[in-house]
Amino acid sequence: MAYDDAIVTTTDSGPGALRVLAVDDEQPALDELVFLLRAQPDVGEIHRAGDATTALRLLRAHTVDAVFLDINMPGLDGMELAGILTAFADPPAVVFVTAHDDRAVAAFDIGATDYLLKPLREGRLAEAVRRIAVARAEKAAAPGPDEVLPVELGGVTTLVERSAVSWVEAEGDYARLHTAAGSHLVRIPLSELESRWRDAGFVRIHRSYLIALRMVTGLRTVGSGTMVCLRAEGASPAVDLPVSRRQVRDLKQRLIGPRNRTTR
Repeated sequence: MAYDDAIVTTTDSGPGALRVLAVDDEQPALDELVFLLRAQPDVGEIHRAGDATTALRLLRAHTVDAVFLDINMPGLDGMELAGILTAFADPPAVVFVTAHDDRAVAAFDIGATDYLLKPLREGRLAEAVRRIAVARAEKAAAPGPDEVLPVELGGVTTLVERSAVSWVEAEGDYARLHTAAGSHLVRIPLSELESRWRDAGFVRIHRSYLIALRMVTGLRTVGSGTMVCLRAEGASPAVDLPVSRRQVRDLKQRLIGPRNRTTR
């Protein structure tokens, strides 16, 4: 189908809203699906496609969190498209939207998140969207695999796990990792570690310091400045580090936010 296949519709939802793709070869059904999706507060960006081939092209061009998919379509049908999506490195959630009630078992066998029957009810669609949003939030909050950094010391290579690092100190173009067992110098700029470790529970507090949020015991005011207090661990003593003025707000938000739970 050629109708409005590549149109992207945005709602007033926030930046964390779901990006979805609606696929149906019948224009009235597709229009209704898009209309109902636009009413969902958790949905932001909406792509639409009138066939599976166009859907695949859009999926390769855009990041999509969920696909709302008809089953019976000419050419590649919805089941076949869903099967292809399972091979994606990070497959989107799949919700089938169909007039046929006899394909639900097959749909869930290939990992469908939900199976909605036409005529589509707004309440059931809202529940499917909610489940996708919750699953995505849980996935984002789950810690990733621990990174391991090789450290050279006296001709011996030691492997230091990211989860063992309490705080990091800049030393020119190098960085010194402080752990319970001691400190280690690595040939990595602090700015690079900041970028790589932000989602693992680390935050930049100063041009010279990056800290693990799990180590923070409190903040204190010293004159006109702010210090962050890190607890002792193993051979590493408790330490107070300065927080730059422009980093104080971000540090406080990270300490009370959900990312503080992503440590190991």
